[in-house]
Amino acid sequence: MMTQTKRAVVLLQLGGPDSLNAVEPFLYNLFCDPDIIDIPGAFLFRKALARLISSRRAPKVQELYKRIGRRSPILKQTQLQARRLSEALQASGNPMEVLIAMRYWHPMTEEIVRTLVEKNIEEVILLPLYPHFSKATTGSSVNEWNRVTRALHAHSIRTKVVKEYFDHPLYINALVSNINRALARVPAADRSKVQLVFSAHGTPMKLVCDGDPYSHHIRKTYERVVEKGNFNLPHLLCFQSKVGPQKWLEPSLTGTIERLAHEKVSHVVVIPIAFVSDHIETLSEINMEAKDEAKKLGIKYFDMMPALLTHPSFIACLKDLTLSSLEK
Repeated sequence: MMTQTKRAVVLLQLGGPDSLNAVEPFLYNLFCDPDIIDIPGAFLFRKALARLISSRRAPKVQELYKRIGRRSPILKQTQLQARRLSEALQASGNPMEVLIAMRYWHPMTEEIVRTLVEKNIEEVILLPLYPHFSKATTGSSVNEWNRVTRALHAHSIRTKVVKEYFDHPLYINALVSNINRALARVPAADRSKVQLVFSAHGTPMKLVCDGDPYSHHIRKTYERVVEKGNFNLPHLLCFQSKVGPQKWLEPSLTGTIERLAHEKVSHVVVIPIAFVSDHIETLSEINMEAKDEAKKLGIKYFDMMPALLTHPSFIACLKDLTLSSLEK
């Protein structure tokens, strides 16, 4: 009689501080990442630089977290996504435990690998909650996974990685559905005035020049959503969350809002195209800071598309990616 392979899915996500006191150590972990600070010789001073940056940025970032509930909602939302995926796999006849490995705050990769070893899991599917591949997101999480499994001698765990799914039809459907939800909130008489602003987390141009595919993946998603949605509204793509003096992907969200106001656009709906849950970049940067600026500049209506979270099409996408990985 054959024994069934013990499998699990591990959702890879960024993580976020679960209290105001966690903000500085969270930032320290972020800036300690060799896939974030990767200039030549950085290993000599990376920790000292991370300590300096995190201590200086923490007070300002803490103020932003105070405005969105004093903590990141990302863990609670990711736990719900994990639960829905587990239920979908169970219903499909492929029951698997679904765990979460956050990159910069708990539960972190080491905690999850130890759990998998204790449970005698033989095969793991790493499923990033980043639909678009970047060295700084999926790449970093997978590198950390490999470092931890080597350090813990967890060689017996076979690992499959879902690299990207930026053009998966079910993911595109979920985005189109939530854009339509946002448009339904606009008074019917004003709907034709709406400018759709697709906003993605930016990356330094250095990454793009080094061949990182992220920006191309983002553009493909944007093009597929616009084609599938057939919204018959003006639309554009921009980028947000620039940090530091390097040149980043453009145009910026802030610059775009200024230009639209100058062009007398009155109604704006922002679509956070690279995020599948809410965090500071959506709740604060878009829905507070960009909204406040838009109102000051004369834009009358400003709204943000709801996060995908547990949208049925998005969970179906994650299920399909998991089952497809099993077949490979």
